[in-house]
Amino acid sequence: MRLQLLIKGVPFFIFIRGIPSFLRDYREIRRQAEQSGMGFPFGKFYPCIEDKHQKSGTASGHYFHQDLLVANKIFMNKPGKHVDIGSRIDGFVAHVASFREIEVFDIREFTDRIQNIHFKRLDIMDGNTVSHEYCDSISCLHALEHFGLGRYGDRVDYNGHILGWENIHKMLEKGGKCYFSVPIGKQRIEFNAHRVFSVEYLVNVMIGSRYKVDSVSYVNDSGDLVKDAVLDERSLKNSFSCNYGCGIFELSKI
Repeated sequence: MRLQLLIKGVPFFIFIRGIPSFLRDYREIRRQAEQSGMGFPFGKFYPCIEDKHQKSGTASGHYFHQDLLVANKIFMNKPGKHVDIGSRIDGFVAHVASFREIEVFDIREFTDRIQNIHFKRLDIMDGNTVSHEYCDSISCLHALEHFGLGRYGDRVDYNGHILGWENIHKMLEKGGKCYFSVPIGKQRIEFNAHRVFSVEYLVNVMIGSRYKVDSVSYVNDSGDLVKDAVLDERSLKNSFSCNYGCGIFELSKI
């Protein structure tokens, strides 16, 4: 097991490497403080050893790319009513709420009152809870793969993703837009975290003839976004060469 120092989870060798710089900076700011006489007394030590060696932020991975990409599509398409199913509140939903109202349905509770976010707690696997042709735009990002695995308090159902997908289809008006993303790669269940879908299964079984595919993008295993990917025989068979990627689909209901 790699030795860890319990200061922000910094690996031991990074902490040791950063001590000289930390002490040098500390001596300098103490010197400046004594000359200044300004009113900032020193409190406890809070060493952030590794931060100066890191990038300014992270702009990769499933959630970063899907949230930004789909929020931009909704901004451009300007639907009358957009509904989200189970996507990340502090990512995608927040992006959309910055420029329009959004209704959010989730099996988990959400009690905060946030401008432009209208929340309702319900189980999308239960067909009795949804209204037919309720909206002209709907999203379900990195959520459908969890349906029926019990991870979030939902009932265990091997076909939970199918039940949820059917009800999402019912909620959408004809001609309406559906945005969804799921992990892609060799098809499997990694219980009870998620399912991973093959692109062939998504296109032939779930999308089928009920939707027109407007665009497909994906995040590869390196965390990079590939926009407007080509759905050909090879990509269907090898799921864009992903083991645990993220397929992002923009569909129109036929």
